[in-house]
Amino acid sequence: MPKNHEDQRHQRSDPSQDFHPNPYIYPNSTNMSKEYPFIPFSQKSYSEEEMLERTRDFYAWADCRRSVRDFSDQPVPKEVLENILMTASTAPSGAHKQPWTFCLISNTELKSRLRELAEQEEKKSYDGRMSDDWLEDLEPLGTNWEKEFIDIAPWIVVVMKRVYEFKNDGKKRNNYYVSESVGIASGFLIMAIQNAGLVTLTHTPSPMNFIAKALNRPENERPFLLLPIGYPTNNAKVPDLTRKPKGQVIEYYD
Repeated sequence: MPKNHEDQRHQRSDPSQDFHPNPYIYPNSTNMSKEYPFIPFSQKSYSEEEMLERTRDFYAWADCRRSVRDFSDQPVPKEVLENILMTASTAPSGAHKQPWTFCLISNTELKSRLRELAEQEEKKSYDGRMSDDWLEDLEPLGTNWEKEFIDIAPWIVVVMKRVYEFKNDGKKRNNYYVSESVGIASGFLIMAIQNAGLVTLTHTPSPMNFIAKALNRPENERPFLLLPIGYPTNNAKVPDLTRKPKGQVIEYYD
């Protein structure tokens, strides 16, 4: 974990107490707007030297993150996963709609069913859906249609994007910038997994509709991402990759 990260959370009641009204059901009213009270904002600032040290340390820590396919079945406490998911849920979102649902799965039968369905789709992709260029790009990474990590990892998280919500009268009300918002939350999620000393892998079988059906999700949700989460095996290996240097990812406009 990056050092010198002081607790900067606002003082508030226990966030685990779910006493708030459902924010996804809108009242039957001609005035659908809701005005948020504004409160003072405070955040610790740092000297230039401290900023440089903190950003260097954070970058070095983040650069150690790797996608891992060799998972241990060692248990991970549920509360750890809950903290990770609630961290992901702090992400910004269009109009603060928070258009995501995180499905947290440990049931072995359900994981096996998801693996079976995922492998059916992946085999079709590897056997004909993917272009030759795509398969060529994947070959150095050693990937294939088999997804045993879904069975082995102690936890599977399926990130669902909520395209719209329902008002009390049953009518639909759209969410905004849904894919962008859920993508940002997924980035938060992956870094929170890294912060816990765990590993993950982003899996996006295509098509993904089978996930929503297997999990019996409501019609306003669409599968976005599947992530196995757990510890790596003692002999886990990853490709010896390099990331693009700053000259290839930053354009300067001074």
